Amino acid sequence: MPKLTFIDADGTTRTIEAQTGLTVMENAVQHDIPGILATCGGSCSCATCHVYLTQEWFEKLGALSLEELDMLDTAHDLEPTSRLSCQITMTADLDGLVVRMPEGQH
Repeated sequence: MPKLTFIDADGTTRTIEAQTGLTVMENAVQHDIPGILATCGGSCSCATCHVYLTQEWFEKLGALSLEELDMLDTAHDLEPTSRLSCQITMTADLDGLVVRMPEGQH
């Protein structure tokens, strides 16, 4: 199982073994990760699963859908590498993925 690390706004780090085929958001919810609210349950209709990626991971994941871009416009504290964790499906290739949560999302 690929490792997936979450970093809270306060710097607390939690690493889990992520289930492939589930999104980063679904893995976070299953492991009670604070900072991933997932209000819409993963339907890309809110931005409460907003995360930041490193530039390397951001580029590796490829282009964002128009739907995700629209939802990110509603998120607070956007950074150039912002993504919605409900739109990132875990695969073996994402082993070691690290995501940071924004300050206002907890």
